[in-house]
Parts: sequence; C-alpha cells; structure tokens
Amino acid sequence: MVHLNYKNLISIENLFQAWNEFKKGKRNKKDVQVFERNLEDNLFDLSLKLENRTYSHSFYQDFYVNDPKRRHIHKANVSDRIVHHLLYKYLYEVFDRTFIYDSYSCRLGKGTHKGVKRLSGFARKVSKNYNRNCWALKCDIKKFFASVDHRILINILSKKIENESILGLLTNTIRSFNSDYGQRKGIPLGNLTSQIFANIYLDRLDQFVKHKLKTKYYLRYADDFVFLSTDKNKLLEFIDPIREFLLEELKLELHPEKVIVRKLDWGIDFLGYIVLPHYVLPRTKTKQRLLWKVNSKNIQSYLGYLGHASAHKLAEAVKNKIWLWSKEDF
Repeated sequence: MVHLNYKNLISIENLFQAWNEFKKGKRNKKDVQVFERNLEDNLFDLSLKLENRTYSHSFYQDFYVNDPKRRHIHKANVSDRIVHHLLYKYLYEVFDRTFIYDSYSCRLGKGTHKGVKRLSGFARKVSKNYNRNCWALKCDIKKFFASVDHRILINILSKKIENESILGLLTNTIRSFNSDYGQRKGIPLGNLTSQIFANIYLDRLDQFVKHKLKTKYYLRYADDFVFLSTDKNKLLEFIDPIREFLLEELKLELHPEKVIVRKLDWGIDFLGYIVLPHYVLPRTKTKQRLLWKVNSKNIQSYLGYLGHASAHKLAEAVKNKIWLWSKEDF
C-alpha cells in the first residue's frame, strides 16, 4: 500500500477492506446497521466522491466519557470512519518503520504491557540488577491532542507523501476538526487517524531525544514519556532542552505538574502500573476502579491486566467477587 497512487488507494476493493476492519465489534451500533442496509450503494457512493474529489469530511458528534478521567470524544459518521481506516493503514505502512523501537502506543506488537515490561527491563539494566541507584524522569504533554498544530502535522506528512491527492485527503481529515474555534489546532479523541497522527507528530520528539540528547533508556506511549539514568542531575538537565524543543518545533508544552523525577525504590508510575525493584504492581487507583467496575463480562480483560503485575491477591479478590455475584443470582 505504501507505493499506491491515489486511484489505487481509494479503490472499491480497499474501501470494502476498510469497511470489514471498521465494522469489527460495532455490528450492534445503530448507525453501523443503517449503513450496512445499503452497504454496496453507500460504499460505491463514497468511492465516487473520493474519485471525483468531492468528498468532504462531515461534522462530529461529541460527548464525554469518564474512565477514569473526563474526556471529550468526537465521533465521525460511518463513511468518514471508513476513510479513517483507509488512511490509517496507508500511514502505518509509510511511517511505522521509521519510528524508534521504544514507541509503544498503537503499534503492532507494542502496547501498554510491552511498554511496562520494557521499562522494568530498563530499570534492571540501569540499576545493575538493583545494586545501584536508578532515577526516572517522567513527563507528560499539556493537552496534547487539543494542541497539535495542523500546519506542522501537514508539513511532516508532506516530507514523505508526495502524491498531492493523498495529501489533500489527509489535509481534509486533519482540518475537519478544530479544538479551538478559529484555530488550526487539534486532532479529535475518537478518530482512528488521531492515533497514527500522534505517533507521526511525536516522532520528532523521539528523534530529538535519541540524536540530540543521545539517551539510551527512553520510551514513550502517546504523550507520556520516561527517561532512566543513574544520574539524577543528568535527567534534570534534559527538562529545559525538551521544553524548548516542544515549544519551538511542535508548539507543545510540557505539563508543569507532570514533570516528575523519582527513584526506582519509590516506584515509577507508568501506564497504570508501578515499576519497583523485582516487582511490577497495579496502581492503587487502578485497583480501586477495577474492583468497582469488574463484572462477569469483563473479568477476563481485568485478569489479563493483573497477569502483567505481581497481583495474585488482587486477582483472587476479583475472582471471589464474581463468584459471590454468581451465588446471589440464585
């Protein structure tokens, strides 16, 4: 797909494939069911609009979710989300091979569990099997998704995508959303494309860290990133260069309350887990939310989460809670 021209990218075969990927887990959604009633007509109509360059991204439906933090979600219509799948696959094949190894968000073979495992491995190496000090610098970007600059993102894309029609379709998608009225900023939580756009945008940070700061023990998941070193002062010296790079090159700000330096012995909080010498534990807030929200339908996913931590007692508590509920049904 990397070498596709625009006509091949938007082919009806690719649109049907994008539909098949999109519909997984959504067949009970009303808007998806309505679209599927006239599936062929709808996809051929979308294909014609894309071919004639008359396609324009529609408006979003917005709502809030609390899990656990309150998030503002923007949901596109079915046709637009099929286009998102088309573009996501194309962008993934173009850009993923250029990303650093230790970028863990929304990539095949990566994810939160792999990121935490990698961090734990880094901690063991830096501390020489926990025989010397290991410090972590953990950072977060303030309102990242709402702050992505459209001009910068499109410019980054144009460095690798020469086809003007494909770039035009990407620009249409990017400019379909503004986090601040009148501003060319923001990518919406809810778009599949936002996940790959985030990795493409923040790859600039990853390359800066690797080639300018020349640090080995660094990993990133979305807009959360962490450095490890035996030298606390060295980590502190990274903060100003990172802040300046983000502001000057990407128009982003470090979250002032989420620049944290911690010793491994105190526990490194990352992606819902606490990494300690010899152990990885679930975060306290995550444990509380887990016991509150767990039910017979989601127990396997929660037990999977606990399987990546030293949490045998908590796993047993979850199983016991489900067992008690099953007895109450009689």
